[in-house]
Amino acid sequence: MLTALLVAARFIVLAVLIVFLLPLATRALWWLSRSERESSWAAADWSSAGLLPPAQSHPEALVRIYAARVGRWRGVFAHHSWVVVKETGAPRYSRYDVVGWGSPVRTDAFAPDGRWFGNAPERVFALDGPAAARAIPAIRAAVADYPHRALGSYQAWPGPNSNTFAAHVLARIPASGATLPPTALGKDWTPPGRIAEVTPSGTGIRLSLGGYAGLTLGWVEGVELNLLGAVAGLDLRRPALKLPGWGRIGLPA
Repeated sequence: MLTALLVAARFIVLAVLIVFLLPLATRALWWLSRSERESSWAAADWSSAGLLPPAQSHPEALVRIYAARVGRWRGVFAHHSWVVVKETGAPRYSRYDVVGWGSPVRTDAFAPDGRWFGNAPERVFALDGPAAARAIPAIRAAVADYPHRALGSYQAWPGPNSNTFAAHVLARIPASGATLPPTALGKDWTPPGRIAEVTPSGTGIRLSLGGYAGLTLGWVEGVELNLLGAVAGLDLRRPALKLPGWGRIGLPA
């Protein structure tokens, strides 16, 4: 019996090393070799990445959720996510973020499609026209009733953080068919005592121990194993691997 337990323990340790630590180590080596890394908040590029047209030239309603790698060493394994909306005929975009200083929920603190710590954003979700117009009231309501908006409530790890906020908003968009990147650390955070819940897409179930460990099974989210915020898994709908640090590798999401 003892021998069997030792064998099982060795197998678990080896699996963790291969599935979690090896991808993180290789990602860290690649990240540190990048010549374009920014050295400080003040030196970073926060300008528009040119993903959105001028609001005045785009009269249709629009919804976007973006995610970009965070700065310095945290960029090895984490993204920051935010929400952008524009009503039909509106002359400007509205951007919503959650940040780790001051009052967490911020409006228009950065360019709608701005780089984050010099890193260009990737589009996670998009709606245009009538579909966007129908979704915007629910999105603004989700921003207004985000439950972790009190001063001091932000926690970079394991959450609630910017990705907890974006997941909260995404869950209010009916049949969005989208999910945050596996590197959106904090997207799986749940308050203490809330262990099982429906996934934000409504297509599966998520078991979570406060964001420290968890398992997600869903048609949109795929299969995700969460360990200390790092996610490994499979995208079943559009075949891809999900690797800690590297994120999603496979067919376009």
